[in-house]
Amino acid sequence: MSEKIKIKIDGKEFEVEKGITILEACKRFGIKIPTLCYHPDLTVAGICRICVVEIEGMDKLQPACAYPIDREMSIKTHSNKVRIARKTNLELILSEHYGDCYTCVRNGKCELQKLAADFGIDRYIFPSVTSPKYKIDNSSHAIVRDPNKCIHCKRCIRTCIDLQQVAALETANRGHNVQIQTALNKPISEVICINCGQCINRCPTGALRAKDPADEIWDAICDPSKFVVIQTAPSPRAAIGEEFGYPPGTCVTGKLNAALRRIGFDRIFDTNFAADLTIMEEGSELIERLKRKLVEGDKSVKLPMFTSCSPGWVKFIEHYYPQYLDHLSTCKSPQQMFGAIIKTYYAQKIGIDPAKIVTVALMPCAAKKFECNRPEMRDSGYKDVDYGLTTREMAAMIKEAGIDLHDMPDEDFDHPLGLGSGAGLIFGSTGGVMEAALRTVYEIVTGRPVPFKDLDITPIRGMEWIREASLVMENVKPEYKFLEGVEVKVAVAHGTANAKKLLRRLEEGKLDYHFIEIMACPGGCLGGGGQPIPTTPEIREARARAIYEEEKRLPVRKSHENPEIKQLYEEFLGKPLGELSHKLLHTHYTPRGKYFLGEENVL
Repeated sequence: MSEKIKIKIDGKEFEVEKGITILEACKRFGIKIPTLCYHPDLTVAGICRICVVEIEGMDKLQPACAYPIDREMSIKTHSNKVRIARKTNLELILSEHYGDCYTCVRNGKCELQKLAADFGIDRYIFPSVTSPKYKIDNSSHAIVRDPNKCIHCKRCIRTCIDLQQVAALETANRGHNVQIQTALNKPISEVICINCGQCINRCPTGALRAKDPADEIWDAICDPSKFVVIQTAPSPRAAIGEEFGYPPGTCVTGKLNAALRRIGFDRIFDTNFAADLTIMEEGSELIERLKRKLVEGDKSVKLPMFTSCSPGWVKFIEHYYPQYLDHLSTCKSPQQMFGAIIKTYYAQKIGIDPAKIVTVALMPCAAKKFECNRPEMRDSGYKDVDYGLTTREMAAMIKEAGIDLHDMPDEDFDHPLGLGSGAGLIFGSTGGVMEAALRTVYEIVTGRPVPFKDLDITPIRGMEWIREASLVMENVKPEYKFLEGVEVKVAVAHGTANAKKLLRRLEEGKLDYHFIEIMACPGGCLGGGGQPIPTTPEIREARARAIYEEEKRLPVRKSHENPEIKQLYEEFLGKPLGELSHKLLHTHYTPRGKYFLGEENVL
C-alpha cells in the first residue's frame, strides 16, 4: 500500500500518495494549474514553466508537472509571485512565436492563444517576431511543418521518440537559436517519418498540421463532370461531434451522412463495408497460411501473420524491420480496397466512366493521405483513392458549408457498399480488427460462433498496450481437419513503440503467436493523428465506448454475414483470395532505406 502524505494546497489540507506530482494532486482535487509542455500521454519535461508553483520554505518556484510530493509541504498555486512568473514566462514564449492567428489552422483551438487570453496578454512586452524566419516544410503527403509557430515545448519530440519510437524530430542548436527540426534538417519526406500524425495531435500550436486537400475536393464537388464519392470510417463518426460541441463518445453517423449529402457528395458509403471485405480476405489468408504451414510443411510461410490495415504501422515495419515484411498480410487497408472496388465494380454497376469518379476517404489518420498516394495503389487502373481527409478537415468543410450537425436529421448510407457489419465497425478501436477476424475465422472453421458471450472477445478489448488471447479449434468442419485441436494464439498492440517490443521478441524467437494486430496510433484509429484535438486517454476510452455501443445496435455483427459482401463476391470477385481479389485487394510492401527515405526515391 502506498505511503500517504499530508499536504496543504492553497491553505486546504489533503492527503496523497507519496511520489505523485503536484500537478497530479491538484488535478485530482479540481485545482486548476495552467500547463503548456505537459501532456498526459507523454513523459514529463518541465520546459515551459507555465505550471510553476510556490512551495513554502523554497526560494525558487517549482514546476508542478515535474515536482514529486515526497514530504509534507504547503503549496501555493496562484500567489502573486506565481502569477507574475507565469505571465512573464508566457510573454517570453510569445515573443518567439510568429502569430498569424487569423489564418492559422489552430485559431480558436490553440493552447498558446488560450493561455494568452487567460492571462490578459494584449500586447507584446518583449521584442517579438514580426515576419516568418523559417521556410514551411510542405514536402510530405501527410504532414506540414511550420517552424515559425513552434514554441519549443518538445511535445512532438517526446511523442515521436517515447510514444512511437520513430525519432523523426530532434532539437538543434542552443539558446536563442534553438530549433525543432528533422534529422540533418532535411524535408520531412526525406527522413524516417511514418506519417502517423501523433505529433500534430500533441502540438499545442499550429507548428504541425495535416496537409489539407479540402480545396481540391470542393473543386471536384462543384465540377458537374465529376462524380464525387466519400467513404467514412468508424472512428471519425465517433469523434467528429466533438468539433460541434458534442461530448466525447457521441456517435453522429446519421447526422454526418446528412451533412455530407448537403455539402454535395454524390454518394456516401460506409468504410465498414470494406472492413468486412478485409476480414474475408485476411481471414482466408490466415487459414491458408496455417494450412500451408501445418499440412504442407511449407517453410516459406511466415507466422505470426501481422495485420496490414494501419499505414503508419506498415511504413514503420518497412523502415525498421524489413526482414519481417513477409509476416505482413498482403491485404490492402479497407480504405484502399474500397477505392479499388468503387472504380471497378461500382463504376460498372452504375454505368459511369471510372475516370470521372473522385474518391474521398474520411479517415482518422494522417498516414492515410500518404497511403492513397503510394504508386502501387492503382490496381483499378486509376488512382484508387484520390484524397484522404481527416476528421478535423471534414468538420471544417461542414462548417464552411454553413452546416451544424445538431440541425441534421439521421440519414443512412447509400447502397450497395453502404452496409457494414458490427465487426467492421469495431475496426475503429484497438483490438477491433482481431476481434472481427476471429468472429469470422472461428465460425468458418467450426460452423459455430466464437465461444464468448454475445460475440464480445473481451480479452483483446481495452487500452492495455499489448493484449493476448487464444482459441482452441475443436469439432472443426471436415475440410479444416488440419486445425483440429490447434490453439490459435493472437496478440494486439497499439502504438509503434509496442510494435517494436513484439518485433524484438520475434528477433529473439520468443513470439509464440499465429496472428497479431498492430495499430500505429494509441487507442487504434480512434486515437488517430487526424482526430479532434485534444486526444487524451479519457477521450480515447469514451470514443471506444461509443463504437462498441453502436456495434451492439447493428443488425449484422459478423463480416461473413454481410449480404452486400456476399453480393460483391457473387457478382464480381468470385471468392476470397481469387484471381481478381488478388489483383484489386492485395499488394506486397517493400523495404525502405533507413537513412535516406525520400518518398519519390524509395517507393
